[in-house]
Amino acid sequence: QVQLVESGGGLVQAGGSLELSCAASGGSFKTYGMGWFRQAPGKEREYVAGISWTGGTKAYGDSVKGRFTISRDNAKNTVTLQMISLKPDDTAIYYCAASETLQTSTTSRDYKYWGQGTQVTVSS
Repeated sequence: QVQLVESGGGLVQAGGSLELSCAASGGSFKTYGMGWFRQAPGKEREYVAGISWTGGTKAYGDSVKGRFTISRDNAKNTVTLQMISLKPDDTAIYYCAASETLQTSTTSRDYKYWGQGTQVTVSS
């Protein structure tokens, strides 16, 4: 069974930066496409970023392009989301997810394993 644990969330002022990490255990991390999603109160879960199993393919949601960067370290079984120029609209719970499809996907149903989430709050 794959377990995903997110860390790095917190409170930051608008314009600031944060780095989220997701540590994976169990399963075959090196073969998973990984993604980050977020959900704000009263809103649907939103795709943030994804990365293929080799790290060769990366994709981003339109609202975060140019500000967020996803990366992975298959030796450490971790995936990281670097966030800069944060806005109050980025406030949400951020979830790490793993897909057994090797590639990244923007669709949450393609991800089989999910972390518990980490809160990111951006104050204005």
